[in-house]
Amino acid sequence: MALSFLRSNVIARQVRRQFYQNKRSAGYVVLIPEIGEDAEKNILLSDNGLPEFTDITIEKCIAAISKQSLDYENGVKQIEQTSQNCKNAFTEIFIPLEKFDSQLELTWGMAKALYLGNSSLMPTKSYIQIHDRAHKARCAKFNSHHIFQSAVDEKNRLKKLTDEEQRLLDKYILEGKLNGLDVKGVKRERLNNVLGFLRTERQTFREKVNTANKLFTSTVVDESILKECPESLVKSMAGHNDPSRGPWKVTLEPHIYEPFMQYCPDRRLRWNMWQATTQRCSNYVNKEIETTSNMEQIRSFRHEQAQILGFDSFAEMSMETKMAGSVENIYKTFDSFLETAYPMQEVEIEMLQRFAQERGFDDKLEHWDIPYWQRKQKWSLYNFDENKIREFFPLPRVIHSLFNLCSTLFKIKIIERTEVDTWHKDVKFYDVYDESSNKPIAGFYLDPYARQNLKIRVYDDAGWHIAVRNKCTSTQTTPLSALIFNFQAPVDGKPSQLTFKEVGVLFKRFGHSLRHLLTKANFSEVAGLSNVEWDAAEVCGHVMVHWLYDPHTIRAISGHYKTDEPLPDDIIKNLQNVRRHMAAYDLCHQLYLSRLDLELHSKKTFWRDVVKELWPKYKILRLDKYDSHPLSFTEIMSEEWGAAYYCHLWSKMIAADIYSAFEEAKQGDQDVLAIGKRYRDTYLAYGGSCHPSEVFRRFRGRDPSPHALLNNLGLSKKMIEE
Repeated sequence: MALSFLRSNVIARQVRRQFYQNKRSAGYVVLIPEIGEDAEKNILLSDNGLPEFTDITIEKCIAAISKQSLDYENGVKQIEQTSQNCKNAFTEIFIPLEKFDSQLELTWGMAKALYLGNSSLMPTKSYIQIHDRAHKARCAKFNSHHIFQSAVDEKNRLKKLTDEEQRLLDKYILEGKLNGLDVKGVKRERLNNVLGFLRTERQTFREKVNTANKLFTSTVVDESILKECPESLVKSMAGHNDPSRGPWKVTLEPHIYEPFMQYCPDRRLRWNMWQATTQRCSNYVNKEIETTSNMEQIRSFRHEQAQILGFDSFAEMSMETKMAGSVENIYKTFDSFLETAYPMQEVEIEMLQRFAQERGFDDKLEHWDIPYWQRKQKWSLYNFDENKIREFFPLPRVIHSLFNLCSTLFKIKIIERTEVDTWHKDVKFYDVYDESSNKPIAGFYLDPYARQNLKIRVYDDAGWHIAVRNKCTSTQTTPLSALIFNFQAPVDGKPSQLTFKEVGVLFKRFGHSLRHLLTKANFSEVAGLSNVEWDAAEVCGHVMVHWLYDPHTIRAISGHYKTDEPLPDDIIKNLQNVRRHMAAYDLCHQLYLSRLDLELHSKKTFWRDVVKELWPKYKILRLDKYDSHPLSFTEIMSEEWGAAYYCHLWSKMIAADIYSAFEEAKQGDQDVLAIGKRYRDTYLAYGGSCHPSEVFRRFRGRDPSPHALLNNLGLSKKMIEE
């Protein structure tokens, strides 16, 4: 898993059902239509230097990406020819490569934005074609022996390098190493074969899981079962039927399955859904789409790939692109979480059991009961229901307050610019200014609303940040982003209203985008989100989410859309409690999945035996003998998160520790704005131009600690004792 994946990390997750992108090899060549006459002109840019979306066509995009890809590959060849007599690799190799990147990444970024923002303008098939062609071209420089060797020579030659120069050279060297550029002869040939086999097996794994998701449906005809369900869920289940009359279909698609498990009062139906999702792709259901053999082949090929490249295991190879540094460091840190969370998980389950029994539930809680009773208990204890408080979060107010918060903390101005070409009338464009500057330092598009059949919808990931263009000093280009969401659209004169969870998604994605927009790095290869280690990539998004639990912030962003009445004080006070509700149960689940992933990619033990060994160490509820959840674990098998699933939790840990600096300032005599400046000058400025461990030290003055996350979740020993 090379660092170059981070440039297209966002898209890799969204197109999980359509295609697979392999970052270790250029792979097969996708045939592109011949370059049209328009390709000679800069057809995709307006006079103001921004993308021209109004008159865009698929043909223009394909023509542009084809020409730019050919230019890119020819440019790499020219650089290879001159690199043999190179005297200064930065001026003769890496800066010219930056210039080749500039146009290609802009067109590619536009295609990504269109694909996620308006699929009628950029259908999946067309985007795949563009993506694969651009990706193949960009891989050329990382598969070049000459450029790889030039980076090695330059690092050995120069005794004094800036952090950014060091990181740039290290990136090219690591990419070359993980692409097998120092592997020769028979081993090289075998590596290419293994990567080809891996592509096939991962593709098959994904297709089988997708097929399993589509095969299962459960029809609901009793409308009383849906009386507590959110309106949006009922509409999704109704499909083309009348939502008030049904019938309604329940599927395994996340945006239906997950809320249905929370709101369905019929235990039999919940069990039916749970067993369907946990037995997907097992031989208990349909042998034609079982994935056991595919998963074991993937594990085997990945292990062989790692050994050819000089690593003991795929998990060890994965650590080359991670802040954690080693599997042992992850285990040590996460075991400290487990030590506190496991016994508290038992207490949480006992309390939930008692709560359910008091309301007439006579059975022992099982996996399919937890989401339903967890939601009920949260409402009973904290008067909190996502869909009943959304009237207090009108989108215009939330966005205005979010921008104000960032302006105050980071000394920037965010100003809407009208008359900018976009892919839909709902899309707005904003310039970002330094507080004292008259010229924008960055810009971003904001596309907030769901549009039926025009946007990809994934329930657990309701928004995307797309890096359309990176900052680059040599080409004098400024960062450009697109933020795309699926929030409820305004209707009947009412503004868009967000659930608290959706407010969190908005804050998270915008915090993530700030790392791209406010970078001060000079090379696009290490600017913003590029070259950031995977387990540090989500940190800035999580930091921004922490501000939602600050009472002053929540009061600023909330107000009833009709009366401007503030969010009730009891709910504001309870937000921390809501966040901590069954936190140990949820944390143990994430710890289990993280360990499962690493064990599967460290050992050759059969997957079911790994599950049986790990389950009782992390889970209070018993393991059902038919539970085959790893067989549909697409994140680690068919996507890019193999031996990297732990990154999600690691990023949360780092973010909690970062935000604790703001909390300490608020509680003491320190200036919160001074902390904001330091955060901008480190995390938001460096991007991938400095190792994340060093960035953290420069911000916090020490190495990371797990205590802040435990404290936020109410699981620190002190809080438990109290």
